[in-house]
Amino acid sequence: MKRLTTTMLAGAMALMAHSALAADDLTLQLKWVTQAQFAGYYVAKDQGFYEEEDLNVTIKPGGPDIAPPQVLAGGGADVIVEWMPAALAARERGVPLVNIAQPFKKSGMMLTCLKETGIEGPEDFRGRTLGVWFFGNEYPFLSWMSQLGIPTDGGPDGVEVLKQGFNVDPLLQKQADCISTMTYNEYWQVIDAGIAAEDLITFKYEDQGVATLEDGLYVLEDDLKDPAFADKMVRFVRASMKGWKWAEENPDEAALIVLDNDATGAQTEKHQKRMMGEIAKLTAGSNGALDVEDYERTVDSLLAGGSDPVITKRPEGAWTHEITDKAL
Repeated sequence: MKRLTTTMLAGAMALMAHSALAADDLTLQLKWVTQAQFAGYYVAKDQGFYEEEDLNVTIKPGGPDIAPPQVLAGGGADVIVEWMPAALAARERGVPLVNIAQPFKKSGMMLTCLKETGIEGPEDFRGRTLGVWFFGNEYPFLSWMSQLGIPTDGGPDGVEVLKQGFNVDPLLQKQADCISTMTYNEYWQVIDAGIAAEDLITFKYEDQGVATLEDGLYVLEDDLKDPAFADKMVRFVRASMKGWKWAEENPDEAALIVLDNDATGAQTEKHQKRMMGEIAKLTAGSNGALDVEDYERTVDSLLAGGSDPVITKRPEGAWTHEITDKAL
């Protein structure tokens, strides 16, 4: 009996060891630095949702010098967070990105202007200097200006585009009449700098009818042909969406989890809690599956670029429901 018990115990320990070793490694490359914009993934890891799916997930923060599509193409990640305009532009250039899930339902992008400039509507942009993020973030802006018929090469009838750093200095120093901001981040940096909300006017891309999808999950097309990889993505998306819904329901706790993962120490509790509250408004209404109407609206907007469209033809194979159908 003693020998049998010892054998059973050894077998159980071996099984546990095998289970511990069997977790599939997966690397996620974020679009930007560690912040509540990516809370769902940090929550999924912290709350054990990835572990429940037998996944060992490494989350790599992004930054101004990191282009997620390049990281993915170079083998530095299995899946990335990217905005759809940049993803579709990369696909047309030969990096075969495929959207496998879309946790963000709405866009948080907007232009924030000083009221003292006299700007009251988009028709007042002509002759102004507008701050614009580049590195793939410029595509929604260029598409919007094209639809308005406003040239982006300066002059009295066009706009002067200021390549904006990832800060709000051009507005504070009055180098630009308007700057690019996100509802959950830079807008509040302007407020915290001492400019009152009533002294600002904002133009949300969502309200202007030119919103494009942000923060989707993308993989390489060829990788999806591997059943084992596809299965790993099913489990990843399922756990990630569980993380996102937990974050929506527990925004303050989610913000604290993000702070725990900020190795730079640059984030503050006040800012992250406020950011998470705004992010929850953007993920609300999404179960993770890409809404085809939202996709078509994004493509239509990107194609409406006149002589300089973001993409030159309608993409084929740029998204799939294969993963979310199984995950959800």
